Amino acid sequence: MNDTQKLVSDLSEQVSRLVRDELRLAKLELTRKGKRAGLGAGIVGAAGIVGLFGGAVLVAAVVMLLALVMPAWLAAAIVAVVLLATAAVLGLAGKKQVQQATPPVPRETIASVKADIGAVREGAHR
Repeated sequence: MNDTQKLVSDLSEQVSRLVRDELRLAKLELTRKGKRAGLGAGIVGAAGIVGLFGGAVLVAAVVMLLALVMPAWLAAAIVAVVLLATAAVLGLAGKKQVQQATPPVPRETIASVKADIGAVREGAHR
């Protein structure tokens, strides 16, 4: 086997290994982003449930206030405000998680592949 054939064989093997490694990296990156999106969606769901409870308590406070004006309505109103504030915080946290996970593009892998292509081109031009 002459030197040219050996070089072509080595290049083929290295490119093959490089492609496998890049695919593995893309899979890991997409898995990480998928987990973050799932977490964000769960937090947004929790915010919706807490907001629903807050609305129910607020409705109960209004009903109690209208039925008879007593200190009980004040307690219900305070609980509703706390629940709604919690829902707002959870909603913002979930939104942040979802934004960090989108778009589900493996940016790190793309940058790495571009660098690899540049290195191969530079080597080929020599």
